[in-house]
Amino acid sequence: MADYQTIRTVGAGARTAAIDEGLRAHMNKVYGLMSVGMLLTGGVAWGVGTTDILMQALRSPEGGMTILGWAVMFAPLVMVFAFGAMINRLSVAAAQLFFYAYAAVMGLSLAWIFQVFTGVSIAQTFLVTSIAFAGLSLYGYTTKKDLSGFGTFLMMGVIGLIVASVVNIFLASSALMFAISVLGVLIFAGLTAYDTQNIKNTYLQHAQMGDQEWLGKAAIMGALQLYLDFINLFMFLLQFMGNRE
Repeated sequence: MADYQTIRTVGAGARTAAIDEGLRAHMNKVYGLMSVGMLLTGGVAWGVGTTDILMQALRSPEGGMTILGWAVMFAPLVMVFAFGAMINRLSVAAAQLFFYAYAAVMGLSLAWIFQVFTGVSIAQTFLVTSIAFAGLSLYGYTTKKDLSGFGTFLMMGVIGLIVASVVNIFLASSALMFAISVLGVLIFAGLTAYDTQNIKNTYLQHAQMGDQEWLGKAAIMGALQLYLDFINLFMFLLQFMGNRE
């Protein structure tokens, strides 16, 4: 009986160790994919935003957006919904390629910040965002508190932000922009912790199934979620920290 109990304990410990190792590998893949996406976005945004002839295709001399500029602005929103709808029909390689394409298009849509804000303030905001994101994601990964109850509330907040931001394109209200930025920072700070915990819990729930294709797609979707949290947190913080040209 004692021997059986020992074998059972050792077997359970081995399974737990394997799951823990797999979780670390999964999270490393999520953060790795996210980092490559961030590099793509930053590179495209800087390359286009600092090249006047390319920016002229997106913005008119009067400061308004061209038809191409409007298309580029809304393209990431369309692509992210399309990605969610197609993910189950794509291979892991195709899903990863789509994610990188999305990151490049996001870079196009953010290129304007290099025309509006100083390079130093953009770099400073990026550094602050990176530190805040790391802390929030670490909290979401390590906390024992269940954050799942905040999910619906936070997603409703995101929808409200999108609607308010679209409305403010036409109103151009500085007061509304300030309110949107404050709420945006709070909502995406919460989403960073929530999404990190959700990615971890989702892996733990499916780790023993051994479906490598599913795990590969789950890592890409997790990278996309954290990527969006970072980008939005950065953009809302830039409204406070960015010095205009």
